[in-house]
Amino acid sequence: MKTCIALLRGINVGGKNILPMKELVAVLKSLGLQNIKTHIQSGNAVFQSKTSDTAKLANTISAAIRKSHGFEPQVLLLDSVSLHKVIKTNPYPEAEAAPNTLHVAFLAAIPPKPDLDALERIRAASERFQLAAGMERLLGVAITSRNWNTVRKLKEMIDEP
Repeated sequence: MKTCIALLRGINVGGKNILPMKELVAVLKSLGLQNIKTHIQSGNAVFQSKTSDTAKLANTISAAIRKSHGFEPQVLLLDSVSLHKVIKTNPYPEAEAAPNTLHVAFLAAIPPKPDLDALERIRAASERFQLAAGMERLLGVAITSRNWNTVRKLKEMIDEP
């Protein structure tokens, strides 16, 4: 069994695309996923799957939510190795003291032609490129972000027996 982390984008925000975590768990169980755990209402789930094709599984989860709830959120799936690598290679270790100030942007794919100069131009003086409005458009791939508190909690969830 493979441990996966699902990051659902755009649910339970501003009263739109409402999906209580209890209902998300039911959807994931209906797909045969096991040992499901969720964290906060913004669409974070950890589970185990027999499927190794994460892209197909992400699409299956999204379609199942559409069928049960009438909207189709984008689902980004990570494996536990990838999440551990994100944590291990954090270029801002000082954020451990203020974890709500660091956001990790998870990309659905490697950007084919990222406009890095444009990203640099939209960066605020107080930012060290943690999060910039318009990143998705300039990179050309879907992005969802989580703050460092959530990233650390997801790690705890995948490390629990």
